[in-house]
Amino acid sequence: MFLDKIQNTIKKYSLLAKADKVIVGVSGGPDSVALCLALQKLKEAWNLKLYVAHLDHGLRAGSGKDVEFVRKLCRNLEIEFFSKKIEVRRFCPVGSLEEAARKARFEFFSALSKKLNADKLALGHNLDDQAETVLMRLIRGAGLSGLSAILPKRDINGLCVIRPLIETSRYEINGFLGKENAAYRSDPTNKEDIFLRNRIRKYLLPLLEKNYNKNIKAVLASLAQVSGQDYLFIEEEARNIFRTIARNKKNVVISLNLNKLKLLPVSLRRMVIRLSIAKVQGDTRRIEFRHLAEIEDLLINRPVLSIVHLPKGLEASKSKSGLDFSIR
Repeated sequence: MFLDKIQNTIKKYSLLAKADKVIVGVSGGPDSVALCLALQKLKEAWNLKLYVAHLDHGLRAGSGKDVEFVRKLCRNLEIEFFSKKIEVRRFCPVGSLEEAARKARFEFFSALSKKLNADKLALGHNLDDQAETVLMRLIRGAGLSGLSAILPKRDINGLCVIRPLIETSRYEINGFLGKENAAYRSDPTNKEDIFLRNRIRKYLLPLLEKNYNKNIKAVLASLAQVSGQDYLFIEEEARNIFRTIARNKKNVVISLNLNKLKLLPVSLRRMVIRLSIAKVQGDTRRIEFRHLAEIEDLLINRPVLSIVHLPKGLEASKSKSGLDFSIR
């Protein structure tokens, strides 16, 4: 049963607590609509207060129809609806439009969460999304963080994000929508071959299923689950270490004690470095394994006053006593 599977995921990862206030991010696509319908059906069992949020990025001509579709859905389900429109292109003259849209979404969700005093933000990522993400990360080059892909529960800048559909396949979601006779909106960009995720979905995953392993999606999702559990454990240990070896220094955002950092096991050392980067720039997006390897080379082999330039204007420099992170 579709709802039973979601309930199991919720309990396994402690995604919900009784009487939670939950914002559901609904784009109008099949995954988010299924998530909204499912949580509405589970509402009484968990004593939930639900809200729906929709951000119109202004990137497609038909985006206004998506807003009206979600508004009507909420009216039928008697769920309070919040929406906002922002012209992402106007705020992203350079750089990744996808990253700008993601940032705009989370700023919208975060502001709404504070306004409503909400406990959780629920998003509709599913098992297929998980498998696609793992493959994307492998192709681009990834460590444990990348293999963790989409975590079922994650704190993102103080916002608790949950993904109740993360163990549910796209096939199961479509089956549920069919039984509910539920309509949804289709995003035409999901079929465009210019996006790596779409090419993986259309060509690579079917090839792997046909010629190598018919259960490849489940295998990749399991890899993400195991990697995610290990990642979260190492991250928690690293946070405790970070508190003891990090300090503020003039003209530097974060300075890590050089000698103590060198003595750490490689896995913990890399995680402390990632935490430092996240502290300085808000996240670790665009930080790849090669960047961490270069920082480690700076730490171990390069002379004092050496500098490593990183994405987003971030730089790591080596002083006599510290590994320093700052923004150029």
